[in-house]
Amino acid sequence: MSQSPGPGSQVSGAITPGVPRPRVVLLYGGRSSEHSISCISAGSVLGAIDPARWDVLSVGIAPDGRWLLTGSTPDELRVVDETLPSVSDGRSVVLQPRGDAVHLLAVEDLAGGDLAVEDLGSIDVVFPLLHGPWGEDGAIQGLLESVGAAYVGSGVLASAVAMDKAAMKSALSSHGIPIGAYEVVHDGEWRLGRDRVLSRIGFALTLPVFVKPARAGSSMGVAKVKQWSELAAAIDAAREHDPKVVVEQAIEGAEIECGVIGGGRDQRASASVCAEIALVGDREFYDFEAKYLTDAAVLTVPAELPAATAHRVSDLAVRAFEALECEGLARVDFFVAADGSILVNEVNTMPGFTPSSMFPRMWLASGVGYGDLIDQLLVLALQRDRGLR
Repeated sequence: MSQSPGPGSQVSGAITPGVPRPRVVLLYGGRSSEHSISCISAGSVLGAIDPARWDVLSVGIAPDGRWLLTGSTPDELRVVDETLPSVSDGRSVVLQPRGDAVHLLAVEDLAGGDLAVEDLGSIDVVFPLLHGPWGEDGAIQGLLESVGAAYVGSGVLASAVAMDKAAMKSALSSHGIPIGAYEVVHDGEWRLGRDRVLSRIGFALTLPVFVKPARAGSSMGVAKVKQWSELAAAIDAAREHDPKVVVEQAIEGAEIECGVIGGGRDQRASASVCAEIALVGDREFYDFEAKYLTDAAVLTVPAELPAATAHRVSDLAVRAFEALECEGLARVDFFVAADGSILVNEVNTMPGFTPSSMFPRMWLASGVGYGDLIDQLLVLALQRDRGLR
């Protein structure tokens, strides 16, 4: 098991007193159904990032794809009476490479179709706190790579593979990492022969099963199916979020999570302590409302696991991180059965990032505070080799 880094490790000395603070673009919002969750994460980071160390610009991506310099405050990016925040107003901005630097430009439409462009200066690193498609799936990472911007988190390939549950499971399995049984429903085969697909799933899996959009997060479009008669409707509902669907065998066991931080150049990744999610009441699974809008789950950090089991979970978390070639950070989700067997469920390359989210909580229990965690991820991004990825 990799050892957890101590508070401020890999951060101390990275920023020299008297030298201008590195300029960070905190990028949030986005076009996915997880737009508001991204805003909540960004508000938490804004409230915790050290202004003496980092010069922060808040850039929100509106649901229609516009990049806006918002100047948002932490209070503007929080849930109020179960109303979720969103990006709507601000100055239009774009990134542009200029020589050896990347600049942020404000762009304004003028009468007659002309544009007014203001150079807001160079930036040093982007923290893309984006969840879901067009943010966590390699799309934004490819854009940032194309302009030469340093950024927090995994590169294009790892982001894309981890976002696609089917591709992720295939990659993990090829590295000998244990996963649960599953079937993939592709768009074309469902449209052309759903009865054949339903028969295949019924032959390969046993009830209950979970139906999930292949490339969505925060439990959007997820359903637990207890009767085969419910399967087609659940697949149709998942297809509203993604035409590619994964049907997973339900697994009996504790839901365990583990955080991983990339170790930087010439260093192995490190695992946090584990955490356990236990549902209360009659909720069937850890769905969107349980995660963000209610108190339907009890989160135990550290998880009450035997030491040997916790060690194996942490080791598998690092192995999964490295198998997908992740960088920066990830949260790896597991099922641990009563007999001690362990299965990897998912790898999330940009997990929720509020102080109450599991990833920061696990690192806090490992000795890394929320502000130090932000520092460490930004420094790792600045240190990363910018070669082909």
